[in-house]
Amino acid sequence: MSIELDHTIVPSHDKLVSAKQLADLLGVSWAPTTLGPFAPVFVNKGLTLDFIQTDEDFPIYHFCFRVSPQRFDEILGRIKAAGVPYRSSVRGPMDMQINTDYSGNMIYWNEPDGHQWEMLTVSYARQSD
Repeated sequence: MSIELDHTIVPSHDKLVSAKQLADLLGVSWAPTTLGPFAPVFVNKGLTLDFIQTDEDFPIYHFCFRVSPQRFDEILGRIKAAGVPYRSSVRGPMDMQINTDYSGNMIYWNEPDGHQWEMLTVSYARQSD
């Protein structure tokens, strides 16, 4: 069996708000009733993001989702409908533009706790799968 990431913990000041927003934008399910200390977002059959509530300070994390062009358009539509600002560069202004470098589409947005989400159609980190 290959090594696969099963889940990771995402710290949050309001785990239910953050988990719901991500699940709604990605169009995936989540558990509105917590499983133990977590509010899980079921990204796909093999990956869960477990939001955990904390009052402590925490670093801002970056998560990138690679999706098909059709899924990109669907998620971007939900981002726009929700009024979530997005940008075309990792640290740039909220320009509401799509980055088309690397032969695909890519955007970035931040969730309520500041974590940075990235969505792309072509990986710039991997040449092929």
